[in-house]
Amino acid sequence: MDLIVDAFVRTWTDITSGRHAPLSFRFVVQPLMAAFFAFRAGRQDAREGRPLYFWALATDSTQRRTLLKEAWRHVGKVFLLAIVIDAAYQFIVQRWVYPGEAIMVAAVLAVLPYLVVRSLINHVLRWKFRK
Repeated sequence: MDLIVDAFVRTWTDITSGRHAPLSFRFVVQPLMAAFFAFRAGRQDAREGRPLYFWALATDSTQRRTLLKEAWRHVGKVFLLAIVIDAAYQFIVQRWVYPGEAIMVAAVLAVLPYLVVRSLINHVLRWKFRK
């Protein structure tokens, strides 16, 4: 159990390490790139009258695989770049690379913003298109 707690503490420390940490640009660039792809996908969802992405992903089991493939096409490169940048950060700061931690940080910096922004843009633009 201590290993799991240590991994989460290390991850949280890396995420909140401050703006002067090496490679701190990742906290701006990666969410912005994910938001860019999410904006495009959310706008397309609104034009086609699709439901909110995150809601459809959680409730529509028949479309889940298709939705996940589409999301991976959009945010996959950002996610992989986030893993590489976080691994470089870990090596510079800690002189060691924790792959699980890099995946968790990449999910927070790339996947989470994508899910939130895509659904939000779809909701706002769908409301606008109805008017």
